[in-house]
Amino acid sequence: MAQNPISDRAPSATGLTRAEVIAIGLALGWMAAVGLFFLISPPAQVEGAPFDSLRLVLMLIAIFMPVALIWVAAAAARSARIMREESFRVQAAIDGMRQTYLAQQAMRPAQEPAVEKKLDAIAQSTKNTETAVSGFASRREVSRVIVPRAAPQAPSDQPALELGTHFEEIAPPLDRIDLVRALNFPNDEHDGEGFAALRRALRDRSARKLVQASQDVLTLLSQDGIYMDDLRPDPVGAELWHRFAKGERGRSIDPLGGVRDRSSLALVAGRMREDTIFRDSVHHFLRRFDQMLIAYEEQATDADLLELAETRTARAFMLLARASGTFD
Repeated sequence: MAQNPISDRAPSATGLTRAEVIAIGLALGWMAAVGLFFLISPPAQVEGAPFDSLRLVLMLIAIFMPVALIWVAAAAARSARIMREESFRVQAAIDGMRQTYLAQQAMRPAQEPAVEKKLDAIAQSTKNTETAVSGFASRREVSRVIVPRAAPQAPSDQPALELGTHFEEIAPPLDRIDLVRALNFPNDEHDGEGFAALRRALRDRSARKLVQASQDVLTLLSQDGIYMDDLRPDPVGAELWHRFAKGERGRSIDPLGGVRDRSSLALVAGRMREDTIFRDSVHHFLRRFDQMLIAYEEQATDADLLELAETRTARAFMLLARASGTFD
């Protein structure tokens, strides 16, 4: 697999830089010079004279002020280096997006009309079919294998029972384990349990709405090369999920947005400013996830919440909620 040029330029947070080594040398040199000065200079204090506190203060300033200025300069140099490397990361991301766009535009005229019609038909079928999400996974190697599958009967097509009651309305509630598996999506075409859980989730009205919203945002994120399996969110305790489900917002639950990948956050924030369809899809997904979590948390244990946090849908929530300012 090709190396990511953005991650290769990531600033190092450990180790001494050249500026810091120079600062250490200058500070040690200054302290040595001051110490030598006081060793060879005669004492200025006359025996029996009162203690001069102003002289002591000036002496301490003369000793430590240059050392402080040296380290201020070293810190400024380190900050400038980090900002320069961050600008390289953003520039590399922009260049990659530009090259992808130009490559797509260059290939478009060469496509045959029949192929374009087939692709449009497949795309429309995928959007209208609820179980087309079963072929989608947020992994690079799996996202290429989108297998059309038979669609379950839509709610409007299901037979009505007595008194006009639909089958969906009397179906048993969805198990928590099925909901978690559905929100994680099948790992590949051989994940039988994942597909079975997904089919059961699509027969549940509230779960289906969240699954569809999650599929939309995961598909849009994949267009920018953002895949949930590539993200490594910080561990989050179940207590924060309980507090968020009960309505707490702001800085106090900031760790809940455990995805802190700067490149992904920058790409998402930029697209939310420029792409109204993407922005509306993100807000719709965040509302659906919030509604699901409120109902899920009422009966969920800490272990249930931690399992939910490991799903691809929960990682998308962490990324998009942080990019949209939910934790500010």
